[in-house]
This record gives sequence, C-alpha cells and structure tokens, in this order.
Amino acid sequence: MNLKQFLKRQWADAYLMHANSTHNSDMYYATRFLAGDAFTYLNSGQEVMMVSSMEKGRAKKESRVVDVRSSSDYGLKEESKAHKDGGEAYCRVLARLLKNVGCRKVAVPRDFPVFFADCLQQAGLQVTCVKSPIMKKREKKTAPEIQAITTAQRACEQAVAGAIEVIRKAEVVNDELIVNGKPLTSEYMRALIHHSLLDAGCEAEGTIVACGPRSADPHWQGQGVLMADQPIVLDLFPRHATKRYYCDMSRTVVRGEPDPRIVDMHQAVLSAQETAFDLIGPGVNGSEVHQAVCDTITDAGFHVGDEEGFIHSTGHGVGLDVHERPGLGLQDVSLEVGNVVTVEPGLYYRDVGGVRVEDLVVVTASGCKNLTIFDKNLRIK
Repeated sequence: MNLKQFLKRQWADAYLMHANSTHNSDMYYATRFLAGDAFTYLNSGQEVMMVSSMEKGRAKKESRVVDVRSSSDYGLKEESKAHKDGGEAYCRVLARLLKNVGCRKVAVPRDFPVFFADCLQQAGLQVTCVKSPIMKKREKKTAPEIQAITTAQRACEQAVAGAIEVIRKAEVVNDELIVNGKPLTSEYMRALIHHSLLDAGCEAEGTIVACGPRSADPHWQGQGVLMADQPIVLDLFPRHATKRYYCDMSRTVVRGEPDPRIVDMHQAVLSAQETAFDLIGPGVNGSEVHQAVCDTITDAGFHVGDEEGFIHSTGHGVGLDVHERPGLGLQDVSLEVGNVVTVEPGLYYRDVGGVRVEDLVVVTASGCKNLTIFDKNLRIK
C-alpha cells in the first residue's frame, strides 16, 4: 500500500511525525537527514520538513526532502516570547504549518508526543494514532540498503575473526586462557572487537562475549576470564556509522575439547538453521519457519521451552534498527522479496551453557541469500 492509499483508509489529509532522526529510524528513513534535535516531517502527498532556522541550510543540502521550511517562518520566536512553555510555543507553530498546507486531519505514529496531539486537537485539528506506514515500507530493502547491511556484516566478520585468532593463540593455564601473561577476559575481547569495528567505520554496544554455563543467559554480555573447554558465545550487532544500517551475527566457539552435549547442541542448531534456509522465501509465513525450526530442535532430542532449551524466536528483521519487522516467530507474517532477517536458533542449558549460531539472509525471488560468509566451526584448533 502506498502512502496515498494509506491516508485515504485513515480518512487523513497527511501523515505527521515529530522526532529526532538520530534515534527514530522512521524519521531518518523518510528524510535521510540526521539530527539529534527533534524536527517535523509532513507528508500529504507532498513532503514538507520543518526544522530550526539553524538547521535549515544543512537540511536543504543533506535531506532527500525538497521542501524544507524553518519554524521561524511560522513565528516560533514570537510564540516563544509569548509563552514560557517551549512545547506549547512549538505546537502553535506546528498547527500553523498544518493549516497553511491545508491539513485538518492528520495521522501520527504511536510514539507521537501526547502533549502535541492534545495541543493540535485544541487548535481544531483532528489527530489519529496509527501503526507506522513508514515502518512497513522499511521492511523491503532496496539494493543500496542491502549493500549497506553487507558492508557492516563484513566489518563484523573481520572483528570476529580477530577475536577468534586471539583465542586460538592464547595459552591454557589451569583451564584459563592466557595472553601475554595475563588472563584473557570478556571485557578485553569486547574492547578488541569494538576497536576493529571502529577501524572499519562501524560502532557497537551490547556486544556479547559470554563464556561457560552463564552463556545460557542469551543476553548476558559476559565478564571475567575466558576458559578452555567451555562454550564462548560471540554475538555482535554493529551499525555502520555513516550508512546507519545494522548487521547481526553470532558464533559459538570452544578452545579445547567441548563437552559432548555442547557438540550435540551445536549440531542441532546448525541443522535447525538449514531447515530455516530451505524454507525462507517470498510468500512463506514466518511463523511456519519458526515452527519448522522448533520441530528440528525437538527431533534432535532437545526441547522448546521458556527457561531452557530453545527459548526465543528464530529471527528478526534487521535494517536501520537491529530489531525490526518482519520476524520469524509466533506471529503470522508473509515474507517478501527484500526482507532481511536473522536466522538464529539457539539452545541454552544452565549446567553446560549456551550455543547460538546466527546468520543474516535476504529474501529473494527464488528463496533466500545468506549475507553471512563466516565459518561456523565450533572447535578452535
């Protein structure tokens, strides 16, 4: 559905957003203008951006929106003098803009400021909260978007390769991994990974380097000394600093001899991944992919649960946000060409730890293409 059809269904004259584009991916997607301060985007079939007078020149040069206006054009300075509350002053300016372009009924996203919605309604405008049509549009990636994601993915793989090489070269002393006479820690490995990502033009936070039984907590970032013969889960989801697109990858490795149960878990996870790869394609229901992965896990002798076993969804969309639609989980969703999703089955048991292997695929006309080219070897030799 295009935006014109969407507005017609909502009985609205325009779609309105007010947010900063540093943290609001819909705003960045719509404008391609990066700003830490909130500004306004209006689409009534014709796009309008309203920014501060300070940002107007930059916005005209950098944004994809042609019609860029200043809040000063609509009397923000005068309103600010008349009203001590800056929010109220801006809302009056916003109402003036809407009436100027002939909009009386506007649709806004669910995260639109409630205060602004109340003010606009008091000014005689009708405001309807809707599910973001831009978020839906973002699900289908264009070729440049897929390339941006792939660029981040290669930087991610390079960082993981460097981390694994450090683990490979470490000495083993009393079951601890030692580098240059010092214990090799999760904290050190995270710093090493982040330095590599920065050198490649990417940024990351929340990187997981989790070792041992506590790796059974999927989102535990890890701390302390890395151990031989124990699973080490590496989970990276960096974003390219200028292209703004994320990637996502997980690998589980063991330096030494893994517990036989970890070996079996790893094989089951790989088999579950292959099941998903074989099924993913246009028109396929994401929940059916998830169910098939669950069945593969169960057939391998493990279980699907809430606290142990396979305890999360099979995958999620990746783009300007690291978690976005569509998902491969319990909810019904029809996959489309251009969707980029993770495939990340995992198994988690508190007595031995966790095993997760995660690749990133794009849905194609004939199935899917794996954007991840990094190996999945469990043992580091």
